[in-house]
Amino acid sequence: MAFIPYGKQWIDEPDVQAVVKTLESDYLTTGPKVAEFEKAIAGYCGAKYAVAVSNGTAALHIASLALLKPGAKVLTTPNSFLSTSNAILYAGAKPLFVDIAEDGNIDLDLCESMLENDPQIEALYAVHFSGNPITQKRLAALKRKYGITILEDCAHSIGAEREGIKAGSCIHSDASIFSFHPVKHITTGEGGMVTTNDATLYEKLKILRNHGMVKTPDMKPWEYEMRTLGFNYRITDFQCALGLSQLKKLDDFIARRRELAIHYDEAFAEDELIRPLYLYTKNSSYHLYVVLIDFQKSESKREDLFVKMRKKGIGLQVHYIPINKQPYYKALGYGEEPTPVMDRYYARCLSLPLYPALTDKEQEYVIRNLKEMVHG
Repeated sequence: MAFIPYGKQWIDEPDVQAVVKTLESDYLTTGPKVAEFEKAIAGYCGAKYAVAVSNGTAALHIASLALLKPGAKVLTTPNSFLSTSNAILYAGAKPLFVDIAEDGNIDLDLCESMLENDPQIEALYAVHFSGNPITQKRLAALKRKYGITILEDCAHSIGAEREGIKAGSCIHSDASIFSFHPVKHITTGEGGMVTTNDATLYEKLKILRNHGMVKTPDMKPWEYEMRTLGFNYRITDFQCALGLSQLKKLDDFIARRRELAIHYDEAFAEDELIRPLYLYTKNSSYHLYVVLIDFQKSESKREDLFVKMRKKGIGLQVHYIPINKQPYYKALGYGEEPTPVMDRYYARCLSLPLYPALTDKEQEYVIRNLKEMVHG
């Protein structure tokens, strides 16, 4: 059996042909496919505007520059990839790490307590971890009561929906970001997107993506003005052609991920040592399937299990090492925040293979080997 990674893209012949057709066209970058992809993502999510960029970190970067003031305090989670909080630092702002709830998402009760006690907190970066969205009602309530800026990190959650609101619609936030890395729901190779309903913010994002340059109809044909310090975060047309082709399959991809999640749930339903991070919910688009393992009672320690499963041709992953415990952040004075739920979660979590191309036979192989190694 071929190696089974924790995540993997699905590329078919229509995807290949979409890219080839664009490669044979007149535009390889800054052409019509970029605008078409932006319009398609905005329409899918229910947002007014979308700005495509070179990767998800670039999306976080320009969104942070557009949303945050230098020195602003920003509530965020330690349970994410580094780029979520790094982008806050890029903008000269200060991340404040908040413990997670039992489902892996940031604890909004703790967020409210911190907002109540510190009126200088200006923003919240809410990650929809593993594809399971944070409650929109609470986001709306926090924004209304405290007037904070809210960014939704939807890198895991395209296609997810909670309380009738799709991830990325920005109904109760200022902006949302997506990643199109190959392990995500759809891919452009590398790529990212910012969605928003704010026209002024939309214009800022477009300028920041393209060197801070502005070109207006009254300028000479060759003229442009650099009005702010921007970046070259443009995405190519052939990447966007791939994204458009992938988007047509997104709902089918999510349906398959949910099927796999249900089967994992069933497999571990009576297991005393292995349990899902959360039981099946139609809210989640299931970027990840995370289990919590009681390693104190298990026959295997996590590192041993990780290595043994790899020898069996099964790739596991840990999502995530707490960001605030990383050496760079510890050098900035982080690392001692009271995050008992995150600490307990990190000691037990493992992400299992989950992607549309994963076959039933491969999933059974994963389940069987995991149980054998955990129980001895």
